[in-house]
Amino acid sequence: MPTLKEAIESKKIIIGKERTLKLLRKGSLQHVYIASNCPKNVKGDVSHYSNLFNIPISQLKENNEELGILCKKPFAISIIAV
Repeated sequence: MPTLKEAIESKKIIIGKERTLKLLRKGSLQHVYIASNCPKNVKGDVSHYSNLFNIPISQLKENNEELGILCKKPFAISIIAV
């Protein structure tokens, strides 16, 4: 299971709810990271599909704006995946 720093440095991260959910439905992800202030309905969808395919989820202590800064993006990010 890669750490958040390793995932960001790998340059193979998936950013955003729609792309993450699409790949979760296919079962083709290794790990999902969720920001601390991610909406509950999004968390529910992600946890449902990750449980189906046994994909681990990490609840981060960073909020979505901090996660955007960590990923070097000029916008807030609620979910990233590897």
